[in-house]
Amino acid sequence: ITLDPGLLRVVDRWVSQGRYPNRSQAIQAALREKMERWKRTRLVEELDKLDCDEERALAEENLSGERWPE
Repeated sequence: ITLDPGLLRVVDRWVSQGRYPNRSQAIQAALREKMERWKRTRLVEELDKLDCDEERALAEENLSGERWPE
């Protein structure tokens, strides 16, 4: 991969500080963190699409006459 020289300096600093044993592991860790953030963001985006009233109505249908808590 090709990295911007500024980013590469940051990665090299992490390695020299002992935060990571080498560039590869530093980049892998950064990519894993980015992917985890993306997953959380995507989940929030999907939850925003839900209609609370519709979800409550569906839940109440399956509660055998119980009411959904306020």
